[in-house]
Amino acid sequence: MTMILYNSYPSLIGWLPGSHQKISKNNIEMQKFVRDTFTRKEEELDINNQRNLIDAFLAKQQEGKPESKLYFTHKNLGKLVSNLFAAGMETTSTTLRWGLLLMMKYPDIQKKVQDEIENVIGFAQPQVEHRKEMPYTDAVIHEIQRFGDIVPGSVPHATTKDITFRDYFLPKGTIVVLLLHSALRDKDYFEKPEDFYPGHFLDSNGKFKKNEAFIPFSLGKRSCAGENLAKMEIFLFFTTLLQNFTFQAPPGAKLDLSPAIGFTNAPLPHEICAIPRR
Repeated sequence: MTMILYNSYPSLIGWLPGSHQKISKNNIEMQKFVRDTFTRKEEELDINNQRNLIDAFLAKQQEGKPESKLYFTHKNLGKLVSNLFAAGMETTSTTLRWGLLLMMKYPDIQKKVQDEIENVIGFAQPQVEHRKEMPYTDAVIHEIQRFGDIVPGSVPHATTKDITFRDYFLPKGTIVVLLLHSALRDKDYFEKPEDFYPGHFLDSNGKFKKNEAFIPFSLGKRSCAGENLAKMEIFLFFTTLLQNFTFQAPPGAKLDLSPAIGFTNAPLPHEICAIPRR
């Protein structure tokens, strides 16, 4: 509704009270932070020693090719970095928040994950390579993503040509919003779609099994560009946290698994007791 009002009455929307003013202010501060960051990187840039994404982007600017001026602009760099912050950090942190809440809700599952961590990793630092040796932990992480349903509506896409899909004609340029939620809760693919049940991703021998309805990152050519990075981050953070702490709810607290309303499904605010394991 706010977006409709803004598009209809752009000169009046600034006078209205509401959270949109705070969002706009935060966005301006975010963009300034990003500009200041890559301005410093530009001053320190060494073409022969590119340290990160910003360095690589700035190096492309200096190649002098036609696409350098067309695509590798400061404006595009700002949008790229902002998108990485907004999409990658928020969704990954939300997934971890769901993970801790669910471990508090189901202490028996938390204990099984910790036992597997002890058997495979011990007190060493978790590595990405450990994941293939930890089918139960892998299944729990997948179920956290499925049950948490972090981005139920995905992001808008558009048809690149006229197409007929299931008897519906979609002209070129039609905006399409995918409902990932419907796949993650599909009872034909998940035995207990409304419950937190790691068995969705385990076979009869306790080995990890894939499920084609598991698409939290969407799928196809327009799937999430940060999927592989997110998977690594979630595994490393989750195993490190459970390696070092046992998570419990404060005495007498009731754990509500209802999501907060927003573009992403985040857990409701709650308190956590993190008990050191060593």
